[in-house]
Formats: sequence, structure tokens, C-alpha cells
Amino acid sequence: MREKGGKKLNILVCDDDKEIVEAIEIYLQQEGYQVFRAYDGEDALKILKEEEIHLLIIDVMMPKLDGIRATLKIREESSIPIIILSAKSEDTDKILGLNVGADDYITKPFNPLELVARVKSQLRRYTKLGNAAENGQAVYQVGGLAINDELKEVTVDGEIVKLTPIEYNILLLLMKNQGKVFSINQIYENIWNEDAIGADNTVAVHIRHIREKIEINPKEPRYLKVVWGVGYKIDKN
Repeated sequence: MREKGGKKLNILVCDDDKEIVEAIEIYLQQEGYQVFRAYDGEDALKILKEEEIHLLIIDVMMPKLDGIRATLKIREESSIPIIILSAKSEDTDKILGLNVGADDYITKPFNPLELVARVKSQLRRYTKLGNAAENGQAVYQVGGLAINDELKEVTVDGEIVKLTPIEYNILLLLMKNQGKVFSINQIYENIWNEDAIGADNTVAVHIRHIREKIEINPKEPRYLKVVWGVGYKIDKN
């Protein structure tokens, strides 16, 4: 896959199992992606500093620096999409990955076609953030919370707030529809473009992260409100 202008999109695959890295690389190259390899978290951080990477696929259990700690470090400076790989399938592990800033999670063994589909989905959202809004009003505001969709910038009381691509898109969806309540399934289907199967934990984690970043007191939110038993909305002020 290429960006506008013909530039290839770069994907970093990080796993201490070289056969898995090679297998993923083959499938991604068939789709036109440029693939970089890393075999532990430290390697991944080094490559991210040296190369323009558009998406990271990273395993959880690795030597030197595991995928969870590596993701935490990456999120201090970057909002690129991160897909976590793990042999663990329990919900608690999935939530942990999302909690530290991952955008998606896939368990081993995985269907390569499903992985490629998730990569494409994440990159569509990420590259969209780099494009100016097409038509109509590009600034959405309620109280001190504002999104400039041309600059892809979120501010609270004039201070810039850094969101991941998924957090940004969830907030943008709600800001564009102020006062409208979206169920968890509606949010998931709008943002992930997939059927909402087991979406509750995924959406709830991202909502919590958004609140932590835009609310003075996340436990008493001013903007992002829950309508119990129904869903979430951005309250009109």
C-alpha cells in the first residue's frame, strides 16, 4: 500500500520468533508494504528513531524489553498505530495491551489474512489523520474542548491534548454529533468498520483514556458523558 504520491507505507514487525517475523513480512510485502524487522523491544525503539514507521506489530513476550514496556515508551513520543501480538487470549491480557496504548490486539496462532485486514484498517485511520478535512466546518467545539480536524489537533482550554488515532476518531465522532448518544456497538462499528463482537472492553478502555486526557476529573466528566444502559455522548454546553 502506498500513500498519496506513491510513497510506500513502512511497517515494523517485532517478535523474538524469527519465523513469525518472516511469515508476517511475506504477507505484508505481497500487499505492497515496506517491512522492517526487530527481534526485541530495544531493537524496535532504535528502528523507530531511525526510520519513518507508519505502523508497529509487536509481540508481548520478548527478551530485553517486552512488548508492553516498549509500547509504553513509544506512546511517550508517538501515536503510530500499534498492534500487539500474543499467545495469550484472556481478556485481561487484551485489556492490558489496550491500557498501555495499543490500538489493536491479535492472538497467536492467527490467520494472516485477518492480520493484514487489521493492518489495513489501522493504516486507513492513521493516514486519514494526515489529510485535511475535505468540506464543511473543520472545527468542532463544546465549552473548552475543541477539535480542529484540518490540523488534527485537540485542545482543552487552549492546551494541546495528544490522542492516539483511535482515541481521536472516537472523540471526533462524538464531537460531530454533540448530544447524540452512541452505543458501544455503534462506536465500534463506526471506528473499526467491523461487526461489534465482544466490543465492550475495547471501547470502554479507549473511552477511559480519552476522559483521562480531556477531563479535569475523569470520574465527574464535563464533556464525555455516559448514559447508563445506552452509551456515550459529548454533552452540549
